[in-house]
Amino acid sequence: MAQGDTTITVVGNVVADPELRFTPSGAAVANFRVASTPRVFNKQSNQWEDGEALFLTCNVWQQAAENVAQSVIKGMRVIVTGRLKQCSFQNREGENRTVFEVDVDEVGPSLRYATAQVARIPREGAGQQARESAPQARPDPWAGNSGHPAGRAGEPEPPF
Repeated sequence: MAQGDTTITVVGNVVADPELRFTPSGAAVANFRVASTPRVFNKQSNQWEDGEALFLTCNVWQQAAENVAQSVIKGMRVIVTGRLKQCSFQNREGENRTVFEVDVDEVGPSLRYATAQVARIPREGAGQQARESAPQARPDPWAGNSGHPAGRAGEPEPPF
């Protein structure tokens, strides 16, 4: 992150399935919108009420974009963290407009009202080759489950 970036974390619901595209150079980018609606307690009516929703367009790049496109669907409650960006432009009628977007660093499911099962995707490239060729390399604890609750038969439960 660059100095002076405005970081933001938003919890909200995805309003449409992510749209996955590729740049001419082949870089993946996924765009999706999140609606975050505050809940306020009205003392007069003694009830919770919805406030005004904040809609933010979220842009995520590279492998994370492909992961989001495969994992996130409309209606899902997500936690998004990234850098807030302001974009100003003129519409077709010549009116000045400003929109806010999030350049996403991380996105994940909110577990407040749901459960999730995470599947790790192995990294590709030189780092992976080095790990495979190293004889003393320890097995990856996230790589799979041999049917044993601890992940590998005979090993004790993890400390967490």
